[in-house]
Amino acid sequence: MAAVEQPQLNWEASATATHPQVSSSLPSEVETCLKNARFLHLATCDSMYPHISLMNYTYLPSTPFTPDPVIIMTTNPSSKKTLNLINNPRVSLLVHDWVSHRPPTRNPDPTREGSPPPQATRSSLASLLLNINTSALSSISATINGEAVMVPLGSEEERWCKEKHLENNTFGDQAREEQGFFGQAPQAPTGGDGIASCYIEGEEVRVVLVGVKEGRIADWKGGVKDWTLVSQADGQQRGRHGLVNGVS
Repeated sequence: MAAVEQPQLNWEASATATHPQVSSSLPSEVETCLKNARFLHLATCDSMYPHISLMNYTYLPSTPFTPDPVIIMTTNPSSKKTLNLINNPRVSLLVHDWVSHRPPTRNPDPTREGSPPPQATRSSLASLLLNINTSALSSISATINGEAVMVPLGSEEERWCKEKHLENNTFGDQAREEQGFFGQAPQAPTGGDGIASCYIEGEEVRVVLVGVKEGRIADWKGGVKDWTLVSQADGQQRGRHGLVNGVS
């Protein structure tokens, strides 16, 4: 019988709760990631298969409608993910601060053009950015599990959430200039808020909220840590039984 291959040093069993942490505040690395990442991945599921969507989002530590941290997203009412959410509100979110550019492999594959396209190399600044040691830029990915809630149409909460979401996803000249680094012609400014307002402010667009309650942190070394967020009141109650300075 062949010898069982020993796991790498950074391998960690994580099929069950791993290094669980209960806290009355969000882990600092998760909050930093949520504040700075450009997109997140939203996983929904019907009765058969999971469905993944790349989403613009807005993270808020609280709102006038809830004291708890939430993530705001918007969705087309006739989309696959919306239908999934109506039938099954359980979701998983993945957000990370890892560089998404795939660097050249040791043995180049002639069938792969690469990402970003070759035009990017025309910019010395783009080349510099793309060749930065990604390990210095990458730290964690955070998975957040919860239930999605469709905010009632026409409500004050919906209006408020759309306003904040639009504010957080309307970008200036830097975003247009960055398009040029990857072989695209920078888009000219548009009237008003441009494209952002189309997918956020439309009357048919639905606002989706996901409360940040629990999740998992995975770092680039393979380390895993599960976390659960409790309210201040629950934290004080748990403090009598082991929650010290908001963390157990």
